[in-house]
Amino acid sequence: LYRQALEMRKRLLGDEHPYVARSLNNLAVLYFRQGDTNRALEFLQQGVKVEEYNLAYNLAAGFENQKRDYLQTLSESTDFTISFHLNSAPNNPKAANLALTTIFQRKGRILDIFTNSLQTLRRNLNPDSQKLLDQLSTTRTEIANLFHKQPEDINQYRTELASLETTAQQLEDQLSRQSQSFRIQSQPVTVEAIQKLIPTDAVLIELVQYEPYNADNNSWDKPRYAAYIISSSGQPKGIDLGEAKIIDQAIEKFRASLKDPDTPEFQVKQSARALDTILIQPLRQLIGNHRHLLISPDSALSLIPFEALVDENDRYLIETYSFTYLTSGRDLLRFQNHSPSQQPPVLIANPYFERPGETIALQPPTNRFINLAQINFPPLPGTAAEAKAIASLLNIQPLTGAQATENAVKQVQSPEILHIATHGFFENTPETAPNEITIDQNPLLLSGLILAEVNVRESGGDDGILTALETSSLNLVGTKLVVLSACDTGLGNINAGEGVYGLRRALVLAGAESQVISLWNVQDNSTKDLMVKYYERLLENQGRSEALRQTQLEMLRSEEYSHPFYWAPFIPSGDWTPMER
Repeated sequence: LYRQALEMRKRLLGDEHPYVARSLNNLAVLYFRQGDTNRALEFLQQGVKVEEYNLAYNLAAGFENQKRDYLQTLSESTDFTISFHLNSAPNNPKAANLALTTIFQRKGRILDIFTNSLQTLRRNLNPDSQKLLDQLSTTRTEIANLFHKQPEDINQYRTELASLETTAQQLEDQLSRQSQSFRIQSQPVTVEAIQKLIPTDAVLIELVQYEPYNADNNSWDKPRYAAYIISSSGQPKGIDLGEAKIIDQAIEKFRASLKDPDTPEFQVKQSARALDTILIQPLRQLIGNHRHLLISPDSALSLIPFEALVDENDRYLIETYSFTYLTSGRDLLRFQNHSPSQQPPVLIANPYFERPGETIALQPPTNRFINLAQINFPPLPGTAAEAKAIASLLNIQPLTGAQATENAVKQVQSPEILHIATHGFFENTPETAPNEITIDQNPLLLSGLILAEVNVRESGGDDGILTALETSSLNLVGTKLVVLSACDTGLGNINAGEGVYGLRRALVLAGAESQVISLWNVQDNSTKDLMVKYYERLLENQGRSEALRQTQLEMLRSEEYSHPFYWAPFIPSGDWTPMER
């Protein structure tokens, strides 16, 4: 009956119709349940190929929520390819290749689509596309300003917000279609294409959360984590890491121990060792002698610094490995397309949060985290010293005090480096959010940076709160490095398969090649010392990831900053190679 349905659908609808993929996948499941691995794999390969054909076309237009909803319709087939390999054909190279190919094609796909579309547009700007980009940027600013403003009339607030959301979605759709007219038809992503781009001293570790298929009762079991390891040569290897709930609990304990400098180091190492036992120890043999780990995390794994895990010899992993974080292995393809910078480095720091000439006596905080519910934002003395030292190294004039406005950030045009040192925020459950639908549609509203004159909500024509949503509209194509020297800049809402919806995603959308971001509240003085040392090493032509690693190792070996709270919050994401200056 399945075979008859397949032939009918091909004849009536064509070989590439989604219903054809459904029939092919049904046959794959049928043969899988009968124990016929080869025939199951044959039909599964065909089904996934048809799904990819339709995915490419359906992601070419529309706004983000539409794309995300469509991709969600393929989640079961994604889970099935992984489950099929790990649980039924673990030693079958074709099954491993199909599972990893499917992950490459779907994990982080929406981010990749939007990033490539925006970069295509920015490289081929015409009056129409420039107008669309400007309109989208303005609309996102209006949404952000309204979202973080206490509403007087809740019904009017919701009406205005809904109208702006509709406008933004229409503009996203038009931009998707506009960029499609410029885009050269790209080849399907393959394991072989990505494998060629992995350095010989590195391995790519693609982590994924999936739901295993249970053939006994034709159902899906509880979510689990899996890892695929691929080097510059040889077959990729996959391994199941265990139930996601158990691993997530270990992650939470690990993060809790790292975020408090008063946690005794032996307790930090206990939680770090427990998580390493689950995550990296099972991979150690597959990693072999490679010392550069390209980590593509998923779900809650996106919120931890792997550098601070502890191995069997009681050593932090940073002492053995160099780490670089990716959204997906497909990032390696994008790293091949470099654009030139358009202006020198821009350094924005130590914003003056009042009106020029006004002062409010506030106790300087010890960290760079801020609560948006408070009325007045305290100064950060460490950022002033940080700006002065780094500006001297880069031979530039920093924008500080009343000049460090939100508008100043929005005016940058592809600077070589963008460094911002200020308060950061991530509102996991904002109390002043009367419209939950808006949060679901725009989780990028929940994280961002605080800039000059925010206490009076006037920052060069803006409100002084630069959200991740607004950051995504910046033009950073050609920007080699963005450093967000603030708290929680690597956090955001987690979407399995699409990464973290926060500043790190926004910076990729804006076009930045690489970024340094934080995973918890950072201390003012230790951050200043870390950043200055980091830039000194960058100017010695060390790689963007390795320069951070060497700085963190120096702090680890120091007496004052040996606790991971001080050296582990910042992680390098994106292109790891040295910057050519």
